[in-house]
Amino acid sequence: MKTKWTLDDVLAKKPKDYDLGETREHIYRLIDTNALTIHFQPIYSSKDGGAYGYEALTRLIRTSSPFNIGELFEKAKVTNTLSILDSACQENALVKASQEGISKTDSYLFINICPETITDNPGWCEITDHYIREWGLSKDKIVLEITEESAIANYDAFNKVVHKFKETGYKIAIDDFGVGYGGLKMLSIIEPDYVKIDRHFISDVDKALIKHNLVDAITTVCHRLGIKVIAEGIEKEEELKHVMNMGIELLQGFYLQRPAPGLNSQAKVEICSQKGKKLDSYSKFPDNVFIGDIAVKRDGLLPDTTLMEAFNTLISNSDFRCMPVVENDRIFGIINRQRFLENQMLGKCGYGSALNYRKRVNDLMETQFLSVEGNVSIEDVAGMVRMRKVELLYDDITVTRNGKYLGSVTISELLAAVTEKSISLAKNANPLTGLPGNKSISEEINKRLTQNIHFDVCYIDLDNFKPYNDNYGFEKGDVVIRTLGQIMEEIVRVQQHDFNFVGHIGGDDFILLAHPNMSLTLCNMLIESFKSRLREFHGENDYERGYYDSVSRKGQAERYQLLSLSIGVVSTEIYKIESFAHLASIATDVKKAAKSKEGFSIVRDKRMHCGHDCVGDNSENGR
Repeated sequence: MKTKWTLDDVLAKKPKDYDLGETREHIYRLIDTNALTIHFQPIYSSKDGGAYGYEALTRLIRTSSPFNIGELFEKAKVTNTLSILDSACQENALVKASQEGISKTDSYLFINICPETITDNPGWCEITDHYIREWGLSKDKIVLEITEESAIANYDAFNKVVHKFKETGYKIAIDDFGVGYGGLKMLSIIEPDYVKIDRHFISDVDKALIKHNLVDAITTVCHRLGIKVIAEGIEKEEELKHVMNMGIELLQGFYLQRPAPGLNSQAKVEICSQKGKKLDSYSKFPDNVFIGDIAVKRDGLLPDTTLMEAFNTLISNSDFRCMPVVENDRIFGIINRQRFLENQMLGKCGYGSALNYRKRVNDLMETQFLSVEGNVSIEDVAGMVRMRKVELLYDDITVTRNGKYLGSVTISELLAAVTEKSISLAKNANPLTGLPGNKSISEEINKRLTQNIHFDVCYIDLDNFKPYNDNYGFEKGDVVIRTLGQIMEEIVRVQQHDFNFVGHIGGDDFILLAHPNMSLTLCNMLIESFKSRLREFHGENDYERGYYDSVSRKGQAERYQLLSLSIGVVSTEIYKIESFAHLASIATDVKKAAKSKEGFSIVRDKRMHCGHDCVGDNSENGR
């Protein structure tokens, strides 16, 4: 084995040509010859566009190694040099940041650390402390990024080391959240200060509904836990606007600034103007009523508010039944006026205020309270309220947007909104079938779009219904319409799935909203059930012939096929639908494709699979 290499040797060899011994020696050589350098990439605040912090990224001098930095760390794992390499990178980051004057700014320094390194070396915290002191940096401005991509063999040891770092004063971030081994388990163990959502989920988040929902869920959970969220890997303006409108406070990516050798302490980007004024997502459709639409942002109490300060606030705000306990947009609990006065101020023997005099709101608040996201419908919230304990039934509902406090809703306000909505829906029902009409259908679809729910829209149309009416009479036509409505209601009822929704657009047009996994099954059930009624619709003779002769409206004799159904299905599962009008425009093409086929047919939109505007058959049933 060669133990000494020239530069030509290094450049001539390919990564696959290295055995473990050569690789280990190569890693030592990179460290000893200072072939590792540091670049900094800013992390910007969405509030003012200023640099909140800088991530220190290790880079290799271009001609010094045949491996890229990712490959080098993988090689370090199998050659037992990971701790040495990680330590060198950490020291380089601290030295370079110090030399660049980061201590003169108010910015944080984000440094990557492998989980294996800190688990295998219990004294890693002391090593880091040594570097911090040597280079005159402040612990409370250091954020240790622990990647989620590595499997953690010993969670107990890992947990002890991480908490030792936190107790010492460092801040902790989970890097690449969502693509690694740990997931929610790591989140619950580390209880980090920051979560960096991996760029896989940020890429095209403005177009892919699944990614939007995942990012939205992560953001909401983190905000409720008091964890700051960083969206990394932003590479397009549309992604930037989207994550900002989701309430993500910290931003990083090539679109904002690429990593650079120097630390630009004056770094600032014009991102605030890009955000612009935006209505909450649940306010886009005025015909719908979401809990966020009726929420009122009331001044809350801080967790460290004293007993007497809380008492005086309640007395001066006599209209408030409950007061939220809020700090930094995070809601911690509520203070119920009646229970607070009876239990905390008065107490069982009248000594409540004396016994609790030194306590803070944080000690006295109630943590059992109903908190919902602003894009939940008022009907759904009413159902949640009915499930509460009797003693909590009339407490206010707290409302959040992406986990941040938005406002509160009293029970009387909720009841008024639900009553008004119910009256409106009753007026809008189709008089022939009793099913929800056009306005209700529009509201239901817009509600689901606002809540980013995946669903299929099935447009059902009766074929040859006008000549049927002319030949058999309008009374028979009304029977067909009512029967079709009853069949649709029945198949949805049999499935016992609250997700599904049936509506009557008008005339011979119906709509079915269904779970993407159930839509085709329901459509086939509908077709089979409708087929079984054709004999009674047409009579014995016409049914046996399979057609009927009638005079067209032009006065000419024509032969018509028996009634059949054409169903066009549009899915929002992957393709992001912006509005009811957008959905309707797509559905028009799909329904035309279904109508163009003779007999019973189902055509499902496939544009989300083929990548351009097209429709294709999913199923077809001829009589």
